[in-house]
Amino acid sequence: MAERIEDYALIGDGRTAALISRAGSVDWLCWPRFDAAALFTGLLGTDAHGFWKIYPEAEQVETTWAYRPGSLVLETRHKTRQGEVRVTDFMPKGDGSHLVRLVEGVHGRVAMRAEMAVRFDYGSAVPWVSRSELGDLRAVSGPHKVVLRTDAHLRGSDDQTTVAEFTLHAGESRRFVLSYGASHEPDPPPIEPRAVLEATDQAWRDWSSRCSGGTAWDRMLQRSLLTLKALIYEPTGGIVAAPTASLPEGLGGERNWDYRFCWLRDSTLTLIALMDGGYIEEARNWLAWLLRAVAGNPEQAHILYGIGGERLLPEIELDWLPGYEGSKPVRIGNAAASQFQLDVYGELFDALYQAHARGLPVSEDGLRVGLAILDHLEQAWQEPDQGVWEMRGGPRHFVHSKVMAWVAFDRALRMHAMNKGRGTAEQAARWQETRDRIHAEVCEKGFDKDLNSFVQSYGAKALDASLLLMAHTGFLPQHDPRVVGTVEAIGKGLMRDGFILRYETEGQTTDGLSGNEGTFLPCTFWFADNLIGLGRRDEARAMIERLIGICNDLGLASEEYDVRAKRLVGNFPQAWTHVALVNTLLSYARDEGPADKQGAKADGVPPAVQRAAERRDAGRPRTEQEDARR
Repeated sequence: MAERIEDYALIGDGRTAALISRAGSVDWLCWPRFDAAALFTGLLGTDAHGFWKIYPEAEQVETTWAYRPGSLVLETRHKTRQGEVRVTDFMPKGDGSHLVRLVEGVHGRVAMRAEMAVRFDYGSAVPWVSRSELGDLRAVSGPHKVVLRTDAHLRGSDDQTTVAEFTLHAGESRRFVLSYGASHEPDPPPIEPRAVLEATDQAWRDWSSRCSGGTAWDRMLQRSLLTLKALIYEPTGGIVAAPTASLPEGLGGERNWDYRFCWLRDSTLTLIALMDGGYIEEARNWLAWLLRAVAGNPEQAHILYGIGGERLLPEIELDWLPGYEGSKPVRIGNAAASQFQLDVYGELFDALYQAHARGLPVSEDGLRVGLAILDHLEQAWQEPDQGVWEMRGGPRHFVHSKVMAWVAFDRALRMHAMNKGRGTAEQAARWQETRDRIHAEVCEKGFDKDLNSFVQSYGAKALDASLLLMAHTGFLPQHDPRVVGTVEAIGKGLMRDGFILRYETEGQTTDGLSGNEGTFLPCTFWFADNLIGLGRRDEARAMIERLIGICNDLGLASEEYDVRAKRLVGNFPQAWTHVALVNTLLSYARDEGPADKQGAKADGVPPAVQRAAERRDAGRPRTEQEDARR
């Protein structure tokens, strides 16, 4: 049976990732990419659907775990009455084909047991298991193959599980290396686990040492940036929303989605988090992925893409899996890829602008893509859409979507004023006219005077946490009475025990789904951002501390939090949550509200951008290209 979501750790190698429970079980692993079929799927089913567990055979076990400082190498200590062992889990960076588990005796003696059941294709395929000439265990099914190399004695059991039983005294160890390869190719070459361990640990520490700091929560900041790094598919630069699929937004419900893809909605905030966190190369690679993904006819732009930029992501249900704690159906793929969501155009153009403003060059092709999008958007902004939350209850005129359409034209005008964009004076005049029309319409049709708040969609009474981004975008100033009223209304109407819902899933909002969901953690960070911008720093700090407090003891967070069950829910760990965490911590430390960070005046760059550039320049010499631009 799967553990609580918060009782899992993440390890990864820049191509895929595994979830390992506190009890020592690998219950989720997709090879060779994040979006490949899982061979350990116990997270969404039972042991019969694949797992790999290493644990003490003792009645009373005290378990503690931690990442090595600044690293994604996980160390778990199991203490029994007879002794203590340490299990070190990691995935070597590089070829994306190994998972290493080292078991060492610390003191006394401990009887250990290892059990592994490989089940390819999300638990549906039992492999053919054999021994190689060197004694390695080989499991093959269709195109897939894994090889287990170990110095422990292995045997098979009646339930088609591989078992090893051994006792470790202080100073003794056993090694387990599981390697993936194509079944038609030679076995993956062996690796030397300890040498690879030190190289992997050093690589993570070298990367994390560049993290910007200066907050009261620098360890959390570094851990969130490490988590984002682990969710980057390094060959393309794409960042998956989460490494998991179908972890429920409401326990036992149907709100279960595959998040192993890349959403455009995350683009701007992700770029800001990476660049302001000190990671320019990752931001550059993410921007390059973004422009490759959306290249083509603007009318065919999707809201999400595969990690290589794939557009066909059909959603299917795996009826042989019972789901996490009975949450069905289990879905892979994501039908939201075919939805029309107006906001993505604004998010894309804001990403182009933020990259420009922070000194990150955008290709000529990227600028031409932007111009094509604006031509399309001059008419498309008037259409209803499914909104940022991917509503399955029919298109509407969502206020946030219209605001983001305004953002697209606003950022185009800023880039034109900065002489970094393209477009003629005639085009700029059209953009300004369209921008002003959208602004006037949103203020007229999207604001409810009785509620003293903007609302989810034109003519509705429902609130929506995406409205908290109005000051972020610069649509209205942070202290505009309508923005202040919206923040207050959301704080009263959508807050549950100090956390913010996206919207009410019962009553005035029809999203096409049954059941409820947890409070949405990124939205709660957005609320804290608004408190910072309004000068309510004590309230903001209390909310930040509350949010950090519900992360697990490794510093990982999911998408949502169930305030009744007091549990993390949704896919885990969630990139959007950690992006929001990074941005909010830096905003609080630098006393920058969301308007300072993103909502610049049209004739210049955001103050926070200028300060970030100055901080970066103070720490490194400028390049010849930067000198030329200056």
